[in-house]
Amino acid sequence: MNSTFKSHGKLLITGEYFVLNGAKALSIPTSYYQTLKVDKIESKIISWKSYDNKKNIWIYGDFKLPNLEIINDSTDELLYLQKLLLEIKKLNPQIFKFKYGYKLESNMNFDRSWGLGSSSTLICNLSKWSQTDPYQLLWAVSKGSGYDIASSIHESPIVYQINNKNPIINKVQFKPKFHENLFFVHLNKKQKTDDEINLFQKIIIDDDVINQITQITDDIVKCDEMDEFKNLIIKHENLTSNTLNKKTIKEKLFNDFSGEIKSLGAWGGDFALVIGDVNSAEYFKNKGYKTIISFNSMLNNS
Repeated sequence: MNSTFKSHGKLLITGEYFVLNGAKALSIPTSYYQTLKVDKIESKIISWKSYDNKKNIWIYGDFKLPNLEIINDSTDELLYLQKLLLEIKKLNPQIFKFKYGYKLESNMNFDRSWGLGSSSTLICNLSKWSQTDPYQLLWAVSKGSGYDIASSIHESPIVYQINNKNPIINKVQFKPKFHENLFFVHLNKKQKTDDEINLFQKIIIDDDVINQITQITDDIVKCDEMDEFKNLIIKHENLTSNTLNKKTIKEKLFNDFSGEIKSLGAWGGDFALVIGDVNSAEYFKNKGYKTIISFNSMLNNS
């Protein structure tokens, strides 16, 4: 008998970086997801395989139970999994004390380079299987805020805030009436989130900036007019640009674009949110950006 768990990816629309300092952030769950299939096996091991969106194995290895020693040659990916499994053992000591082992198979339907949450969806699936706290699993391996975990758990747009590692989560409606003018462009660059967080944490952030980001998040959630939405995006981009001392993505790559663009996630990589018109997709295609996804296609509507 097997069990299969499923968790959706995420995109942080507002509050990137600043959410670490207590600002409100808007996150949406994506239609893209990762599954984890778990089978019991007679051998006292955990046998692991991870498949990418093209059905290629990208992680393969075995862990000896109950100490979770890596049987194969260690890789960064296996060491990461080992750290998660050891945390699971700490949070639920009984799970690896049975006379059987497990075969775990992970599959995602999105490109790992997209930054939609290959790690957070894995963590959520592992927590569902092991009946452990997903935030504790996350914070055992990452310095992230936990918004990605919250987004995956709730499977709906949320406003997320953190106070001393206590998540504050409110489900919201977020599908602007002008959503047909919104789409996501992948920037063909993968950012390392923890590296970017380390850089951000060295910056002194004024409380007024945190308050402004929180206000922008609240305003964007209830925004009904596209021009107002654009102005809020510009304000958010300028605040982030000034804080990080980096050019906005529009200044850097798309200064002749007639619409507006907002960086998402680890600023400057992964996806960008674009506010444009029916011809905007051609602009980005002509510049070599081939992964362009409409708002409606990206948002989890289940």
